[in-house]
Amino acid sequence: QVQLVESGGGLVQAGGSLRLSCTASGGTFSNYATGWFRQAPGKEREFVAAISGSGGRTACADSVKGRFTISRDNAKNTMYLQMNSLTPEDTAVYYCAAVGSPSTVTVRTGRYDYWGQGTQVTVSS
Repeated sequence: QVQLVESGGGLVQAGGSLRLSCTASGGTFSNYATGWFRQAPGKEREFVAAISGSGGRTACADSVKGRFTISRDNAKNTMYLQMNSLTPEDTAVYYCAAVGSPSTVTVRTGRYDYWGQGTQVTVSS
């Protein structure tokens, strides 16, 4: 059983940057592919980015490509999401999630086995 805890959210002005962290416990972190999702008020949860267990393969949504970067440090059991050039449309609760397979880099919410509690990101105009 893997537990995930997000941190790093907050309030930032448009054009600014934030780095989110997701720290895992209770399992061998490299055995899990992981991802970031977000959910804005009144909207469905949507895929942001994902990374394989080794960190060698990544995927990201078109809406964040070129602005957000996903990475991980397995020695620290932590995944990161570097978010640059933020816009008010990026305002949402950001969740990290893990799949019980290191190679499953997927956009599908239903494939993820474990979820964090979320961290709020608010971008002001």
